Amino acid sequence: MNVSKQAEPVARAGHESDHHRGRRRRLEVARGAVPASDGILLVDKPQGLTSHDVVGATRRLAATRKVGHAGTLDPMATGLLALGIGRATRFLTYLVGADKTYEATIRLGVETTTEDAEGEVTTAHGCRTDDLTEERLRKALAGLTGRIQQVPSAVSAIKVDGVRAYKRVRDGQDIELEARPVSIHELRLTGEPCQVGVDLASAAAADVSTGAEADGAGGEVQVVDLDVVVSCSSGTYVRALARDLGQSLGCGAHLTALRRTGVGPFVVDEAHTLATLSERTQADAASPHPKGLATIPLEEVARRCFEQLALTEEEARALRYGQPLDAAVLERTEAPEGQSGTVASKGAPGRRVVAGFAPDGRLVALLGHQGSRARPVLVLDPA
Repeated sequence: MNVSKQAEPVARAGHESDHHRGRRRRLEVARGAVPASDGILLVDKPQGLTSHDVVGATRRLAATRKVGHAGTLDPMATGLLALGIGRATRFLTYLVGADKTYEATIRLGVETTTEDAEGEVTTAHGCRTDDLTEERLRKALAGLTGRIQQVPSAVSAIKVDGVRAYKRVRDGQDIELEARPVSIHELRLTGEPCQVGVDLASAAAADVSTGAEADGAGGEVQVVDLDVVVSCSSGTYVRALARDLGQSLGCGAHLTALRRTGVGPFVVDEAHTLATLSERTQADAASPHPKGLATIPLEEVARRCFEQLALTEEEARALRYGQPLDAAVLERTEAPEGQSGTVASKGAPGRRVVAGFAPDGRLVALLGHQGSRARPVLVLDPA
């Protein structure tokens, strides 16, 4: 893997900036002739678009306003964006908590205001591969693996007294966010460290300490790019991982490229570009009997994300009316299809969530274990 080539920064407008500053991008995509069916749509987001841009385009493609996403991607990032359409928007809160997988490039030797390539350079002391022994790198990466306390990026969307942190930073305020627990399941190199010379003449002109004097090349600073794969819990900031790795190595660092490759059981290879979706929508709209934008049905999503419970007709009827079942029914559950673990749910934090299916295969409800009862936390096929 080499995602460094994707690292050219987009316009310095900040994270999700086009939306937050009122300059939303209108994407030219086809309009669906009929509303899309309820379900999940997997989109391969291109660089330079906000997640809100993609939601807006999908509303046109799907011919419905009921579209939402299960986890934001910054404009600089590319890759998998899981969207809910129609009734599936109610399902999204149970997907937001899914683990994520990323491919990333971390540049050692330069720090920025945003901890990624969109920010202004603050320090640039440089780094050389000769200083990075295999053992030193291994220890630094291991120190950021497992259950850790991570301080989110100051330019995150976390609210501080009701105001987004990135807005406070943009307004010139100093923000210190509290550390929070996250789980880094995997953080490993996918290639050899790469020595790169970068031109930071503008940073030097702005009186930023670049360390270029030691290189004898004007504004050029020697840095090291690391390609890594990150598998982590929801709520992890990969920018913050890059920042903390640089601090651990004593040279500073920032993120120059990020591609999300997995969300729970879904992978980016299943996703479609907006261009492809637009072409399909245009062809469908021109057909004699348009069917609407194709989605992954909720039944399939639930079977891949949660334990499955085959309900009797009587049990299905009770759940459709919002009535609980005896917790003993949970002993009949089967594991999710194609994976060993289930998706952690933010819709019912700390609780086991099970998908209940009627005898005809329809998804009736998501259930949670509460005391001696199995109660519906989301009824998807009401009476």
